[in-house]
Amino acid sequence: MRSILRAFPRVMGIVNINDDSFSGDGTLDIAQALGQAVRMAAEGADVIDVGAESARTNRAAIPVEEELARLLPFIDCFHTACAEIEPRDDIQIWPPLLSINTWRPEVVEAVLKTGKVDILNDIGGLDDDVNARLCAKNDAALLIMHTVGLPKQPHTDQEYDDIWESLDAFFANRIAKALAAGLTDDQIILDPGIDFAKQRDDNLRIYSDLECLLKYDLPILLPISRKTVIGEVLEIEDPAERDAGTIACLIRGLVAQANVFRVHNVKAVADSVRVIAAIRSEAAYSSSSRGG
Repeated sequence: MRSILRAFPRVMGIVNINDDSFSGDGTLDIAQALGQAVRMAAEGADVIDVGAESARTNRAAIPVEEELARLLPFIDCFHTACAEIEPRDDIQIWPPLLSINTWRPEVVEAVLKTGKVDILNDIGGLDDDVNARLCAKNDAALLIMHTVGLPKQPHTDQEYDDIWESLDAFFANRIAKALAAGLTDDQIILDPGIDFAKQRDDNLRIYSDLECLLKYDLPILLPISRKTVIGEVLEIEDPAERDAGTIACLIRGLVAQANVFRVHNVKAVADSVRVIAAIRSEAAYSSSSRGG
């Protein structure tokens, strides 16, 4: 997993099987959600990240049974649906990897048992090792996101003496926990958790010092899409109007050697990644030619 995610900047498309997504793009219609996933794959998504419950803390949690009723039919049909289209180009991961955005162990166990899920995007912060052991048992990668406290609970007043001290202590602990649970380095991905239990200045400092995550020598995922911090900086309330700010965060992430970018607007980000990669390639060629 580590090598394939690092081979080229990767794009993760977001599909929400719910009707209360903060970005307003969710749907309870499984066929429509599959259609969104197929469109994103055609536009260049390397990974499709599917969630059935909004992370918004002003929405009640849904029952485990309801979450599974939304996720399992999608998982069952995903690869068949993608088989009907062609990859965008030869650098795209094909077929796209399937990531499931959840955290309750009962849901995690059920979706991983299908054998069709490549990545668990665990927004629970890995407080214990249960989900890590489930990933190890089912040969799935684990995306560890920095946060404080449990999902679906507000953490708007969370303060840090130093956000990077918190990130360092958190990732050192969680990586050790994941490895002890049976995962390998090749199965672990890190996410600094933009907007999760963080204030505007915390988020901006994370972006400013992203290179600090390179010391872990693990793939880095950035959830850059339409985030609250972008809205705060640009004074844009509607998340759908924050795509320009999303591209700015993409550029910063590329400079800092992040590997995966989680977004709603796959086409804009995939196009940007390919242009920047072409510029980098030409710059490298020009430099080597002058050196010769």
